[in-house]
Amino acid sequence: MVKIVGIAGSLRPESYTQKALLIAAQRVEALGADVEILDLRQMQLPFCNGENEYPDYPDVQRLRHVVSSADGLILATPEYHGGVSGVLKNALDLMSFDQLSDKVTGLISVLGGQPNSNALNDLRVIMRWVHAWVIPEQIGIGQVWKAFSPDGKLLDEKLSQRFDQFAQSLIDNTRKLRGVS
Repeated sequence: MVKIVGIAGSLRPESYTQKALLIAAQRVEALGADVEILDLRQMQLPFCNGENEYPDYPDVQRLRHVVSSADGLILATPEYHGGVSGVLKNALDLMSFDQLSDKVTGLISVLGGQPNSNALNDLRVIMRWVHAWVIPEQIGIGQVWKAFSPDGKLLDEKLSQRFDQFAQSLIDNTRKLRGVS
């Protein structure tokens, strides 16, 4: 079975990034994958200082272990000042090639303004650097405050279809690249 780990780089309680990640996770689960969400809001992670060990932060070991055991990742980020959030970048910096290399990865960004791909491009470069495989389908949700109903459902049918295509691509490519049935 394909195992996917989702991580959202937002600490807000009512985060649109978290909502987008949950929708993607549900779509991937519907295709038969096992999905685990690592909620950075619930983890105690230090700022990365380049060391290998962080003995005072057991959540660093948990992050590394959970990601190591996954076949693929869903990374979701708000776009802050034209790039990936510091929260997500820090979580990725706390890991290494040991955890991230060869992971099939799907990318999602949300932003309050017009849709663009700055944060998605940042993540694509970061993941390529650690030898991960980023799928071509990506989701960028501009004017995100218009995208969800009060109960967290997508309002736009075309966007919903993009989430379906994203999920299918993540599963198909993970099976091909990781040799998982």
